[in-house]
Amino acid sequence: MKHVVAGILVGTLIALGSSTARSEEYPADNSGKNVRDRADSAVTSGDQSNTAADLNITQEIRKAVVADDALSTNAQNVKIVTAGGVVTLRGPVRSDAEKASVGAKASHAKGVKSVDNQIEITGE
Repeated sequence: MKHVVAGILVGTLIALGSSTARSEEYPADNSGKNVRDRADSAVTSGDQSNTAADLNITQEIRKAVVADDALSTNAQNVKIVTAGGVVTLRGPVRSDAEKASVGAKASHAKGVKSVDNQIEITGE
């Protein structure tokens, strides 16, 4: 029994140590992005229109993005905001290809007038 408890304790300590080391690789300071998002011109989730047409556009794009297993988790979680048929895409992706793929899915959704692709390429 002592060996089992000791093994669990060692495993927990190793897991805590590796997660701490990993978190140090990625700074948690999003201050710059938060300031950017406070600008009056910044499109955020609060700008999503509640009209049936805009909600349908956002839903169609989200379904297409999530269904694409070739996209990273970050790409599958980009912000999709639709207002008046204009779609704004924001968030990080790994590559130009992912940015283009998400943008194409948005452009092909029924009812889209234009796409403002603000997706950032982080390489992560």
